Amino acid sequence: MGDPYRIKMIEAIKKEQNWLQCSCLLDMFNLAQSTVSHHLKQLVDADLIIMEKEGRATKYVINKEVFSDYVSYLKQLGAE
Repeated sequence: MGDPYRIKMIEAIKKEQNWLQCSCLLDMFNLAQSTVSHHLKQLVDADLIIMEKEGRATKYVINKEVFSDYVSYLKQLGAE
């Protein structure tokens, strides 16, 4: 989450409330495809989003359980 684009990507995927294709994310951000892929990989590796291949397309969705735990943890840190 250390990059503002990752936060924006999480927001975009969460707003969709369903699977969002990588091509849609590419259209939203003025970044190279490799940069978008790098950020998405970081989010997948952190388990904040789930990736699924559908033919040649790749799509993403929020990992609701992990995301909820992450938000709760951040709230707890803020309260301390």
